[in-house]
Amino acid sequence: MKNTDVLERLAVLMKERKASAPENSYVASLYRKGRNKIAQKVGEEAVETAIAAVDGSHDEVIAESADLIFHLMVLWADMDIRPEEVYAELARREGISGIEEKNSRG
Repeated sequence: MKNTDVLERLAVLMKERKASAPENSYVASLYRKGRNKIAQKVGEEAVETAIAAVDGSHDEVIAESADLIFHLMVLWADMDIRPEEVYAELARREGISGIEEKNSRG
């Protein structure tokens, strides 16, 4: 089993948790609080990741990155975005300079 398989398993779990009771599932409790709360958690985790990077803490960046990806995947599931859609967008951008890609978005 590849380490990246965990993302696929996590995506399935996120969908399943939509039907779970909020008192039994952290993810279900986020869904109940709504997209604004989920987006807030993504932002918080992104800031915590950045702060850990500035502090130079390798292990903390790993831990915060995992939190960030987890909450981002909750947001994707809430919006019915499949990880494959994000992977496809990354693949589309492969080989395009960051400046060129950004300028193409207008």
